[in-house]
Amino acid sequence: MKTAILGAALVTALAGCATTTSPTGRNQYAAVSDAELNQLGAQAFAEYKAKLPQSTNTTQTRYVQCVVNSIVNQLPTQYRNTGWETALFQDNQTNAFALPGGKVGIYTGIFKVATTQDQLAAVVAHEIGHVVSRHHNERVSRQMASQQLVNVLGAVVGSRYGEGAGQVAQVLGGVGTQGLFVLPNSRKQETEADVVGQQLMAKAGFDPRQAVNLWQNMISSQSSSRGPEWMSTHPDPANRISELRSRADGLVSTYQAAQKAGIRPRCG
Repeated sequence: MKTAILGAALVTALAGCATTTSPTGRNQYAAVSDAELNQLGAQAFAEYKAKLPQSTNTTQTRYVQCVVNSIVNQLPTQYRNTGWETALFQDNQTNAFALPGGKVGIYTGIFKVATTQDQLAAVVAHEIGHVVSRHHNERVSRQMASQQLVNVLGAVVGSRYGEGAGQVAQVLGGVGTQGLFVLPNSRKQETEADVVGQQLMAKAGFDPRQAVNLWQNMISSQSSSRGPEWMSTHPDPANRISELRSRADGLVSTYQAAQKAGIRPRCG
């Protein structure tokens, strides 16, 4: 009864949603404040760390941290000063995610397809692109409009690079999140994160053309008999590669300017 009343109250509150603009100029509606969203992100990240073992490989951990820091250094001040935290999880999934509040999770399985620092930067920048594009708030707002409060946290952790988002619900089986489902990103959000992420990696001194190589590696690593579940909610892989390649051509000058200015990450 209490949950139903609270859910109804939240839906009613949507009438006061703030209107924002995404980095690509798209109109968005935000029903949750950044502070509230950051708290949800921190809670979700704490549960990830409680459920998944973290890598003890210090070399890989430093490598991942270096790439994340290089991307974060190019963010607008409001995001750069969040106090970012990175965790490398010992798991064979080809996956990564970023959450509001400056939380980044990388699965060791990502190294199977991200074979260079530039390719790893493409993964990290894409995931951080979801954060700076406020995609989590969009999902939470949509959830609040149609679901009850217990589903909000599941929406927050929906930004994942890799396989089916339903696996997250199994990981987040602790108190307060048991039974929650996770919404995948929309294709529009995925494309936007690609755009923002490729711009970020170029500004950070990573070769934006390597985003193309990353996706080629992602596709070639999948079984030809059955595509991964997450691809059903992502843009068509061939079209995605074509768009990444086209944007890379226009971002080479940004990448070269960063290199000339001394922004040359050496993480590998």
